[in-house]
Amino acid sequence: MVKRISSGSPFEARIGYSRAVVDGDMVYVSGTTGYDYARMEMPDDAAAQTRNTLGTIEKALKEAGSGLHDVVRVRYYLTDMADYDAIVEVLGETFSEIRPAATMVVCGLTTPEMKIEIEVTARIGAGSP
Repeated sequence: MVKRISSGSPFEARIGYSRAVVDGDMVYVSGTTGYDYARMEMPDDAAAQTRNTLGTIEKALKEAGSGLHDVVRVRYYLTDMADYDAIVEVLGETFSEIRPAATMVVCGLTTPEMKIEIEVTARIGAGSP
C-alpha cells in the first residue's frame, strides 16, 4: 500500500504532488526547495536555503518511518556554481557519513530566488540512526 506525505506546502495541492511517497520500504521525496514553510519565506543565503531544504526532507522522512540515515540516492539542482561552496559545506554536514549515490546539476529553477532543490530516495532500514 502506498502512503502519501504532505509537508503542508500550498504548492503540493496547486501543482498536484506529494512531498513524499512511501511504497513498501522505499521513500521517494519530491524535489524540495529552501522555503521556510512556517513563514512562507525564502532566505537569500544559499546555505540557509540548503538547511531549510534538508529540514523539510528530514521531516517527511521521519513521517515515513525513516530518516536521513536511510537516504540511498540524492539529486542536487543548483542554479549558480557561485553558491557551490556554501551549499556543499551544509551537504557535507549531513551526508558525509551517509554517503548516498549522488548527482549534482546546474539548472534553472521555478523562481529566481531559489538557489537549490534536493530530491532523495531512501530505503527504510538502510542506515543506522
